[in-house]
Amino acid sequence: MELTKYTHSCVRITDGDRGLVIDPGAFSEVATALDGIHAVLVTHEHPDHVDVDAILDAATADPDLRVWAPAPVAGMLASLGERVTTVIPGETLTAGGLDVQVVGGQHALIHRSMPIVVNVGYLVEGAVYHPGDSLDVPTSPVSTLLVPIHAPWSKTAEVLDFLIAVRPRQAYAIHDALLSNAGLGLVAALLDRIATMYAVSYRRLTSGESVSV
Repeated sequence: MELTKYTHSCVRITDGDRGLVIDPGAFSEVATALDGIHAVLVTHEHPDHVDVDAILDAATADPDLRVWAPAPVAGMLASLGERVTTVIPGETLTAGGLDVQVVGGQHALIHRSMPIVVNVGYLVEGAVYHPGDSLDVPTSPVSTLLVPIHAPWSKTAEVLDFLIAVRPRQAYAIHDALLSNAGLGLVAALLDRIATMYAVSYRRLTSGESVSV
């Protein structure tokens, strides 16, 4: 499969004529990510993970576009009717010809005064894991992990522990739009150190960069 990273948490996963996009949010190049793709997975309702207007525009242009998302997001896209499917943790589905396992269930805690929203993660083809805004560890082995490296709900120690707990063969940074170049460098140094200790290949891809997974 080929993995293409876009700004922040948006990724595109393709395998020949099969393909899907996860979390085309407001920070991302949504139109570019969705070009030629008919399947969208959304982890949760926050705008940096789902650009509702952009998805609706794409759905207008592409009558074959379908979306899979937790209930709050499905409600936001209700005008698409049966083209939106509500997902829950524990189920499996096929999106864009790729097999997907839905995991997780809750967004990571931002602050005790703020309600916790629904968040699911997606394990694509039993290989690539996108956790959304959580550090939930899947029960199945993961060969390629997408690591949310910085967020209002996390601290770096937790991110490092997440990498250690999942122990993938390779890991790529996501959720990285809020860091300055200095911050990106600092986090990369820490992740590189831990990844080396646990024999994990770690990289941060630039927007639009693709790798084989």
